[in-house]
Amino acid sequence: MSQAPNDNPDLRVEQIGRVLWLTIQREERRNAMSPAVLAGIAQAIENAQGNREVRAIVITGAGTKAFCAGADLQTANTFGSDVSEPYGHLAQVLRHAKASNVPLIARVNGACMAGGMGLLSMCDMAVASSHAVFGLPEVKVGVFPAQVLAVLQGLIGRRKLTEMCITGEPISAAVAQEIGLINYADDDLDGKLHWLLDRMLDKSPAAIRRGLYTMKKIETMAFEEAMSFTESQITLFAMSEDAREGQKAFQEKRKPNWLGR
Repeated sequence: MSQAPNDNPDLRVEQIGRVLWLTIQREERRNAMSPAVLAGIAQAIENAQGNREVRAIVITGAGTKAFCAGADLQTANTFGSDVSEPYGHLAQVLRHAKASNVPLIARVNGACMAGGMGLLSMCDMAVASSHAVFGLPEVKVGVFPAQVLAVLQGLIGRRKLTEMCITGEPISAAVAQEIGLINYADDDLDGKLHWLLDRMLDKSPAAIRRGLYTMKKIETMAFEEAMSFTESQITLFAMSEDAREGQKAFQEKRKPNWLGR
């Protein structure tokens, strides 16, 4: 286990084996987002892209009550920003997540609300505690989950998304799994999380990196454009050392020794 240098009291950044853990440390505020939290997450995701030892990034909150309650409504000018700065704090985190070729996994340990839904939705996979709840309550304080929609609208159906946005009412972890918002809901949150990590960490690092890149690139492409792009990607996948090792290991009936190249 190694602790990355970190002077941000709101966010613990810790590498454990091949997994980078980002833990929001604002339990007394239900792990509400602060500028320091968002800046720290964005920086950690960016730094991980060049670290081949990091195979996955887990994002979670301290304690058991909340993953992230969204913006901190106890602070002044909660929804305001410096109008001279064109890029908002949450928007920057979502941009870094979108560009990440390292898989992001949300460990939802409790309530996931408002902007917390953005952190959840930007992740590639999500595992939640059975007691977790999910919601977009912004309409209850006179605003709307605008930025969150950029990453949420591709995950769940339009009718359920509209209901959540305009009623502000939460859903359970069981419903969240049913509609595809999370992969799994389980009483044994960490057991399920590590089960999922184990199923990923024994696979080709090179294939996963380029695979995520490919998946994200074709999301907004028309069919023929996506076909042309993926035709070239298939050739590049096959040229990697991991592809050669994977095929050789299959032929020799042994586990592959991935080099990540």
